[in-house]
Amino acid sequence: MAAGNVNPFNLSDSDDEAEQRAEDGVDIEKSPSDGAPGPLSNNPFSPQADAEAPGLLVSSTRTSPSVEGISVSASAAAMAETRVSVDVIAAQLIRDHYILTALEFHTELLESGRELPRLRDYFSNPGNFERQTGTPPACKDQGLGPGGPLNRAGSISTLDSLDFARYSDDGNRESDERVAVLEFELRKAKETIQALRTNLTQAAESDTQERNKNYSSHPETQEPIRPLEKRALNFLVNEYLLKNEYKLSAITFSDENDDQDFELWDDVGLNIPKPPDLLQIYRNCGSALPSPRDTVDVAVGVESGELTGNYITQKSDLLQQQQTEVVEELEYQISLLNEEKQSLADQIKKLQSEIQSLRRTVSPPPPDQGSQPNTPSSSTIPSQPPLENGQYLDIRGASEPDNPPTESNPSTQTVSNPTHTSSQPHAKLKSRGMVVFDQPNRKLSPAFQQALLSFCKMSADSRLGAEVSRIADNEESVMLMLGRCLPHIVPNVLLAKREELIPLILCTACLHPEPKERDQLLHILFNLIKRPDDEQRQMILTGCVAFARHVGPTRVEAELLPQCWEQINHKYPERRLLVAEACGALAPYLPKEIRSSLVLSMLQQMLAEDKADMVREAVVKSLAIIMGYIDDPDKYSQGFELMLLSLGDPSERVVSAIHQVFIPAFAAWTTELGNLQTTLIPSLLARIEKLLKQGEHGLDEHKLHMFLSALQSLIPPLFSVVIQNAPFTHRVNLQGDIPPIEVTRFPRPASPLQDVATIVGSRETLSALLILYDYQLEHEGTTGWDSLLWVVNQLLPQLIEIVGRINVTSTTCVHEFSRFFWRLCRTFGKIFTNTKVKPQFQEILRLSEENVDALTGNGILTKATVPIYATGVLTCYNQDDDRKLLVGFLEDVMMTLSLSHAPLDSLKASFVELGANPVYHELLLTVLWYGVVHTSALVRCTAARMFELILRGMSEALIDRRVAPALITLCSGPEFSVRISTIPAFGTIMETVTQKELLERVKMQLASFLEDPQYQDQHSLHMEIIRTFGRVGPNAEPRFRDEFVLPHLHKLALGNNVQATESKRIDIATQLFEAYSALSCCFISEELMVNHFLPGLRCLRTDMEQLSPEHEVILSSMIKEGEMKVENRGIGQAEGSVSIAASLVGEDAKTKFLSKMGQLTTSGAMLANVFQRKK
Repeated sequence: MAAGNVNPFNLSDSDDEAEQRAEDGVDIEKSPSDGAPGPLSNNPFSPQADAEAPGLLVSSTRTSPSVEGISVSASAAAMAETRVSVDVIAAQLIRDHYILTALEFHTELLESGRELPRLRDYFSNPGNFERQTGTPPACKDQGLGPGGPLNRAGSISTLDSLDFARYSDDGNRESDERVAVLEFELRKAKETIQALRTNLTQAAESDTQERNKNYSSHPETQEPIRPLEKRALNFLVNEYLLKNEYKLSAITFSDENDDQDFELWDDVGLNIPKPPDLLQIYRNCGSALPSPRDTVDVAVGVESGELTGNYITQKSDLLQQQQTEVVEELEYQISLLNEEKQSLADQIKKLQSEIQSLRRTVSPPPPDQGSQPNTPSSSTIPSQPPLENGQYLDIRGASEPDNPPTESNPSTQTVSNPTHTSSQPHAKLKSRGMVVFDQPNRKLSPAFQQALLSFCKMSADSRLGAEVSRIADNEESVMLMLGRCLPHIVPNVLLAKREELIPLILCTACLHPEPKERDQLLHILFNLIKRPDDEQRQMILTGCVAFARHVGPTRVEAELLPQCWEQINHKYPERRLLVAEACGALAPYLPKEIRSSLVLSMLQQMLAEDKADMVREAVVKSLAIIMGYIDDPDKYSQGFELMLLSLGDPSERVVSAIHQVFIPAFAAWTTELGNLQTTLIPSLLARIEKLLKQGEHGLDEHKLHMFLSALQSLIPPLFSVVIQNAPFTHRVNLQGDIPPIEVTRFPRPASPLQDVATIVGSRETLSALLILYDYQLEHEGTTGWDSLLWVVNQLLPQLIEIVGRINVTSTTCVHEFSRFFWRLCRTFGKIFTNTKVKPQFQEILRLSEENVDALTGNGILTKATVPIYATGVLTCYNQDDDRKLLVGFLEDVMMTLSLSHAPLDSLKASFVELGANPVYHELLLTVLWYGVVHTSALVRCTAARMFELILRGMSEALIDRRVAPALITLCSGPEFSVRISTIPAFGTIMETVTQKELLERVKMQLASFLEDPQYQDQHSLHMEIIRTFGRVGPNAEPRFRDEFVLPHLHKLALGNNVQATESKRIDIATQLFEAYSALSCCFISEELMVNHFLPGLRCLRTDMEQLSPEHEVILSSMIKEGEMKVENRGIGQAEGSVSIAASLVGEDAKTKFLSKMGQLTTSGAMLANVFQRKK
């Protein structure tokens, strides 16, 4: 068997087991107690054959040079004793069905440390304990009787998986039983796999030998590669790529062979040792002669007596070909022995270190040199199996201070070759000063002293014991020890404290000499915590950056990047977040080619595919860092597409990150390329214009906001380009006193990267530039200032033209452009705004009096240019002159639009945008007072309409002091149109104000409109009042609604029944229907329901019967529901606060209403909002 299957704990030298192994054809070496010469059988480094695969070891055609592949000679088998072995006894007990006796025998063997494979296999096989019929089993190998097995009962368990605790009174143990069954099935599956692999190995070896014969006779033919050969070659190729730092190629190769585990040679599927690596195979394949060295007699060849006559008469070329095969076989053996030699050399290094540590702990009197047994010659060393890295030696029996130990004790045998020690890299350890201990003046023999010390409870048999007994003497030894121990330490540390291991892991990964171990340590680092939180991720990233600074870009690319790539699709978002952040943190330490290709592609993939907002946010920030270090101009278009992709992200945090980090970094790179004014900004403007052309019937406001917000984030970089490329830059003097920049000089930046001072370098530099900038604009002009002339002559005209094409009724668009112009003007300064921006707007708007009558040719006043100029440009600065200019502009617009009978949408948009800020309430009231006292009734009507737009959010004191008197003044005028225009404003006051005195004044004014005979025939007044009641009634004070609104609606409905003009009757009826539908969501008392609400609905139904039958059906349902509510008032109080207007045309209102009630889970106070009419 291969060395990898040696059982290191099967060290018994029992005669019974030796005889049993001899019977099974096992290749054994007798112990001295049996009188057979040779090495001790209890040597843990000698091959222990497995009795379960005798056929494999008996074969003499094996190509491996290992001694364990040589069959036992007939003479050695004859020397075995002939007494009955324990295996025969076990077989007899099983044949005679003495199961309990066999079980007891098996238990005793286990307790004595001598497990018998036959009994182990029998008691671990569940088929041996299924119920059977017929005669008892009497087959040769635990076979079944003629009756065969029955179906296995669910309650029958095997002896090794039986859980006796399940039959106790402790309660239900179903889960424990299930675990036990699964563990048993797993163990059996592993044993089955091992048996199959053994058979596969035998078949593969025989098949290989057959193919070798065929190839020898027909070398021109070559069979296709077989699956096992392919897996073995794949493993060697992957190992070669990893050893030679081709990590990315190895990752790709592994992805293309995802059905194979390249971490384990056992996954290939053969029970043979791993062959040499590709480099060793290449070096040995072309050598004609073996290198001169000590050889080993491996009994290769045939006896002459075994040759037949036909064979002797074969052609000489066939004999030469066979000799060539023998030479090749010997060369292969030599290569394996060279590997063995290297492995033994490694063990010698370990022994040297162990000896030094043992000398410091146990120091018996050194015996004479002559008493030491002879060191085994180098010819005996290759007989030891290769030792894998990480296998340890037991050094408790090697305490001699001067020479390497060669004696063997009952548990271990150490082997050393002095010819190797001088070439070891750790030979310098011998130069350390010897630690000398006081020796007692005693005459104890070394053997007695060693036996005496053996009673000290020290353990070097285990992995941990071997590490503890060995103290590192230099830095490299420390790194090797940490590399071995850390993989065992990490899983046993609490998750909450694993970040404490980060320095240890990183230090070891930096300094460890083995690439494979470094890769394993970095893998542990990235998998240290299942779901790392922010602090833990910061610790890992800090460590990664420190690692990168220490090892350089080549190792960062080869060792850290593959770890990121492996976890790019991890199921936990925290791990993907770590990858995204690591790409940004490592960007400064990567080769520039990798930075702009692989890392950029990784982040682009995560941005497009990852579903977690926080991961995409981190990706955007890392992309920004990449943009700060990239220097490949060809990647500009890719960066622009990434910006657009991020701007369209549905997550606000991702969009915020793009404005705060990515766009400033991308703009800085674009500025260096000279593309900011020539490419980036024009590209965004072109997309806005294209959007406006496509959205003539419906503008995509989201995309417009996306592009415009990107332009707004580019204003600070644009201003930096202007002042850094100005004619005065050579005059900047940072010496002397530089005045500080005013706090309000620039808008508050969204992030430090959008701060102009950060972009230009420092606040001192910016202050000096601003002084020269203002002086240049005010006194010297813009001649030769190309960057500023581009802003004045190209950017501003294009923006003003775009503004004139947006929909003025879109509050969102007006607000976005207003904020853009406000930031642009505040960033470029007051002088620039007054001399460059305002003149261009004023030229377009043309507000001179001679153009009033020709407004048809000046339709720009009805566009969004008016509100954007008023709110985005004229509000940038708040000095008295600026406020007067704004007031004058609004007054002129109000007058011009009113006298020209033009739409008031642009003026309304201006008042809505300015009214949202309480700072401008006084200013707006000043403008409106100008309209209140204007001589034209048209202007006064416009002023009355504007009051409604600014009342929401205005203080009650200001309403009481300035708004109410102005409205009453308007009502006192002779024009009915002016009075009617004040009704919406009075309604808004009733809806928003709580001051009783003010409410009473408004109530009296509205009552005069309804009760004064002069207004009885004013159809437009009645329409406005009913519309206002429907709008403010649900939100007005309940007392006002009950005592004023409902009774007057009843009167208006009753009066509409006798309206002679059909057109006026249908207009009033339609408005009444809307008002009643809105008021039905409110709580209405039984008295009001009977006296006003239901009578009003009946009057309205009378009108609808003749004018609109579809409305009549709904009104009938509403009346019916109201009547039922009155009747059932004592039963269901909660129903009184529920709307009765939820019925649909053609559907029974009661059924619909009750079905809605059954779905509600809200409180009674919230029911009114459920049925509220959309405005």
